[in-house]
Amino acid sequence: MSVLQENFKQTEMTTMTEHACRIKEMLRQGVEKPYKYVIDVSWGDPHITGVKPLTFVRQVLAACFYPQLMDGDKLPVDVKQRAQKLLSWCEGNSVGSYTNTPGITEIIHCVAHFITQRDGGVPSDPDNIWIHSGSQWSLANMLRMLVNSEGSPRSGVLVPVPCYSTTPLSAEFLGAVVVPYFLDEEHGWELQIEELHRALESAQQVCKPVALYVINPGNPTGHIQSRGSMQEVIRFVLEKQLFLLADEVYQNCIFAENTEFVSYKKVLTDMGPSFSDTLELASFHSASKGFLGECGLRGGYVELVNIDPPAMKFIQVLFNTSGCPPVAGQIALQLMADPPKPGEPSYPLYTNEIRHLSSTWLGNVKKVEKVLNQLEGFNCQPIKGGAFAFPRVHLSSKAIQKAKEVEMEPDTFYCVKLLEDAGVLVSPGCMYGQKEGIYHIRFCILTPEDTMEELLRRLSGFHLQFMKDFS
Repeated sequence: MSVLQENFKQTEMTTMTEHACRIKEMLRQGVEKPYKYVIDVSWGDPHITGVKPLTFVRQVLAACFYPQLMDGDKLPVDVKQRAQKLLSWCEGNSVGSYTNTPGITEIIHCVAHFITQRDGGVPSDPDNIWIHSGSQWSLANMLRMLVNSEGSPRSGVLVPVPCYSTTPLSAEFLGAVVVPYFLDEEHGWELQIEELHRALESAQQVCKPVALYVINPGNPTGHIQSRGSMQEVIRFVLEKQLFLLADEVYQNCIFAENTEFVSYKKVLTDMGPSFSDTLELASFHSASKGFLGECGLRGGYVELVNIDPPAMKFIQVLFNTSGCPPVAGQIALQLMADPPKPGEPSYPLYTNEIRHLSSTWLGNVKKVEKVLNQLEGFNCQPIKGGAFAFPRVHLSSKAIQKAKEVEMEPDTFYCVKLLEDAGVLVSPGCMYGQKEGIYHIRFCILTPEDTMEELLRRLSGFHLQFMKDFS
């Protein structure tokens, strides 16, 4: 029995990440492998790939957690001023204190100002913003509010395929029926309004759909919705009396030329009062994604739009049961919403770091698309935004049969072999949903340039050998 078969008879009870940890330990113990270290791009976590945190963010955080750092001259003046202001907003001038359940009032106002600026002056009401320990936490709580776990018929939530796996799992856990609508891969993972109608019609005999979940920019697809597509979605949601859940956490990661992020709230407002005063919307954002990449600090927010007062009271009660969000995450959100300004000492370095990351990630996107589309058996749609590549891999009947023999999904088998043979940890497409008989892999493109080059070198070499072995 091969190492692959021996280890992955246990996969039913373990995860790819745990197996990667075992390989890392083997490497530390001197076990010979064709590689010296594991490249982990299975998460949308820039820092785990080697991306360095933004200096200004970490300096302010350090000063908030250890105020004695402000006594010397090692920190820029604006860093000290920002830390002092943030601490003054904390009870007892300490990040160790509880805060209000929605978050620190002044930080919520900063987030509201950020949203207003992002949307070209469309006002954002601080009373409609709640800070939580990550956007997925906010989304799960909104699903808890929308889903009637004891109703008959059961509540249904329309969810894209492919989709980040946490959302459908949360919906199912709450007793909802997950109603899949498929994104159009052949047209760059577009959201087709006809597919929404098909999905809704298919659900009529099974459940009562209550919400539509959209991800823009897409995870894992990298697609960015056009304004026209968003308008169609808004009309559909209003016509079908659904609640719109807009996951917009990758709004700062835009790579396509002549393309910009536009929020659902902005499009909704531009469509006029008949839409902007009626449609119920929850929009999610996070300090984990994009240039900050502070995944471990756990800071996200939800902005609610057009919620009826009785429903808002219920939401407040529901959210209040969870206690206050982590203060570190709240600080990260404030620094995301209010970065250094021109003329401040930290502005030049902050701007240079952002430009470097933007240039690096755009270069990564171009390399990924070029390399993968030149490899026989790969097809990668344009990565317009987000944090991931989600290429299709065409597997032979021999490879599919081998996967069945070791009791794995075919793309899981491919990913396991890639990890074992090349030391690259990616995610199989089956984790996110895909059409029958079609296979994908997902990996993060928010990496340093040399990491991406090494990743593509290993992936290319592995893939050519894999195709040869299973031809």
